[in-house]
Amino acid sequence: MYTFSNRLKIGSYILMALGVICLATGFLGAPSTVEEAREMVASAHDDGHGSDHGEAMAHSEEHDASHDEHLLHQLQNRPWAALYTAAFFFFMIALGTLAFYAIQRAAQAGWSPLLFRVMEGITAYLVPGGIIVFVILVLSVMHVNHLFVWMDPEVVAHDELLQGKQGYLNPTFFLIRAVLFLGGWIFYRQYSRKLSLAQDEANDNSNFVKNFKWSAAFLVFYLISESMMSWDWIMSLDPHWFSTLFGWYVFASMFVSGITVIAMVTVYLKSKGYLEEVHDSHIHDLAKFMFGISIFWTYLWFGQFMLIWYANIPEEVTYFVTRIEDYKLPFFGMLVLNFIFPLLILMNSDYKRVNWFVIMTGIIILVGHYLDVFNMVMPATVGDQWGIGIAEIGGILFFAGLFIFSVFSALAKAPLVPKRNPFLEESRQFHY
Repeated sequence: MYTFSNRLKIGSYILMALGVICLATGFLGAPSTVEEAREMVASAHDDGHGSDHGEAMAHSEEHDASHDEHLLHQLQNRPWAALYTAAFFFFMIALGTLAFYAIQRAAQAGWSPLLFRVMEGITAYLVPGGIIVFVILVLSVMHVNHLFVWMDPEVVAHDELLQGKQGYLNPTFFLIRAVLFLGGWIFYRQYSRKLSLAQDEANDNSNFVKNFKWSAAFLVFYLISESMMSWDWIMSLDPHWFSTLFGWYVFASMFVSGITVIAMVTVYLKSKGYLEEVHDSHIHDLAKFMFGISIFWTYLWFGQFMLIWYANIPEEVTYFVTRIEDYKLPFFGMLVLNFIFPLLILMNSDYKRVNWFVIMTGIIILVGHYLDVFNMVMPATVGDQWGIGIAEIGGILFFAGLFIFSVFSALAKAPLVPKRNPFLEESRQFHY
């Protein structure tokens, strides 16, 4: 049995406490009036935050009240957007892990049973992480924030395009879908975990067979619900824009992030003397998935970008123009971290068997995909008033602490190695 060390537990508490303090500071520092918003923009320019902010301030003197109100909403959105970005990023790690776990179950993979309890531990975060994301969505519907502009009746009243989408993009149906998605994902995780633990004490393979059937059925639900979730929770932040590839694009990001965390948690547990039967071939396979899905993510990113950029249709290309003009560093930095680094580092087969190398690559990949989520959320919610400040850091710290606490608490509740999985011996003998 794994024991959740006091040092790691206290570390998770400290991260959460620091995160709450930073997030609270970010919310308290948000402007409450148009005058405060304009003063903040002027102050940012005076502090040397770039010519773009200076130009925005110079033009704001000539703009009408609606522009000033928009600026106020952008600055008020920033701590909310920082919270939402971090909340979604860590939630998608658990959701990507759940998909990988279900695939392994449905495929009856022989190499991975030794890693099942690691995956079950990571997916334990779906419950607290999902609740927090849902609360943020509810607060958006209640107009506590302005993350989703299509939820504002005044905006919809003057926008024919949004009026045409009201059959799907309306607050009630939006929350109903969120409940169905979260309920389905959490139910499968909890029930599959129950069957997994029951198999340890069973005299036959009936629980294993049930898990196989439920996993195969769940993957159908997952593919549909994940795509719809990406439209609802991310793409609708830019309600005038859409991409038919977007569901797959978000899936690739969460899938590689989930696999990366599986590898990192496994290496950590091995370094503490656990999972002794997990060897370099298992880590090598996880690193191969990290490499392969990074290439798949790049393929989807380029396919989406190239077709839209080449067609140059104003309502479509504006999505990328905004990000290239106002988010150069996170936009192009994301490409380097998510494609160039994994390509160069993980192409060598020998490096995939070096634990510290996999950890280093994993950190790079996770930073890159946090920036991916950052690029999806921030331009739609805060425009050019973005930054990596106390609220953004606070969001990362809080959810990292909550993630660590949830995952390692779950790992300590059951043996790390399943006892009666029919493919357990094959997993033990897995070598190249």
